[in-house]
Amino acid sequence: MAEAIQKSRKRHGVMTFADIAHYKLPLAAYLSILHRISGALMFFLLPFVLYLLDKSLTSEISFEYMKGFTSGWFVKLVILALSWAYLHHFCAGFRHLSQDFHIGLDKQTIGKTSILVFAVSLTLTALVALKLFGAF
Repeated sequence: MAEAIQKSRKRHGVMTFADIAHYKLPLAAYLSILHRISGALMFFLLPFVLYLLDKSLTSEISFEYMKGFTSGWFVKLVILALSWAYLHHFCAGFRHLSQDFHIGLDKQTIGKTSILVFAVSLTLTALVALKLFGAF
């Protein structure tokens, strides 16, 4: 009987990863989570970027080879993901730095700056995508 009563009560305490679908997070929380994800993505793709840079600067032949290598659609998607990570991390970093200086800490400003960071970073990423996939 005691087990049935405990199961019907709301659980309070530590949130598990599976519980995230049941919570309504504000936009600023998603921005913060994506800031961490973009930082991790840049960290893990750093060897790929350094490899591309090293091979492209070795000689003219290796530059042409890397130019052909980066023309594939999958590599372009990886480069686009890295571009998004950098642009989002950069824009959100400015927002977090302003908050460290106690600028814009009220609820309305936090919501507006979250929308601004998403708008700027996604617009810049779309411009990079247009350039990468040949629209420019």
